[in-house]
Amino acid sequence: MQQNAKRLYEYHIWSNKRVMEHIKVLPNEVFNKEIQSVFPSISEVINHIYITDHLWLSVMAEEGFDQIMSSVQRITEETKGRTLVEMEAMYLELTERFVGFLHKQGDLDRPMTIEHPHYGQLEVSLSELIQHVVNHGTYHRGNVTAMLRQMGHAGVPTDYVFYLYSLQTK
Repeated sequence: MQQNAKRLYEYHIWSNKRVMEHIKVLPNEVFNKEIQSVFPSISEVINHIYITDHLWLSVMAEEGFDQIMSSVQRITEETKGRTLVEMEAMYLELTERFVGFLHKQGDLDRPMTIEHPHYGQLEVSLSELIQHVVNHGTYHRGNVTAMLRQMGHAGVPTDYVFYLYSLQTK
């Protein structure tokens, strides 16, 4: 499962990069254009994925709830008004930290307890949390695709199988 969890996270990086690269070739206004959808703009979706990935890395690193919430508030402010290129750079830095964290872990299947003031305690493994991060990103990349179509633009395929095919062409 450990290699699988790392591969899933690598897929998450690949698919987010693929979406951002695709958006960069579209007209500049697409990134911030306000539309009636799940999020008010694609930039809001990209920011949300980034903020949430940061939050879950902090959870996996077993930071305290108050520290995580303070960090999320700070990062939310830092992402406001950022361009796609700036968000891409911020995301790259975060993925490097995430990958470094994962490589330092001896056992991604080890149990850990996370605590939330509203939901309580949860016994979970790092590999399960990685799967959650990837599932969350997949869901929101789907939002981006729907929003692009709503604006008259095609999305870009980010299914896991396309990631696997991309590995064969390297």
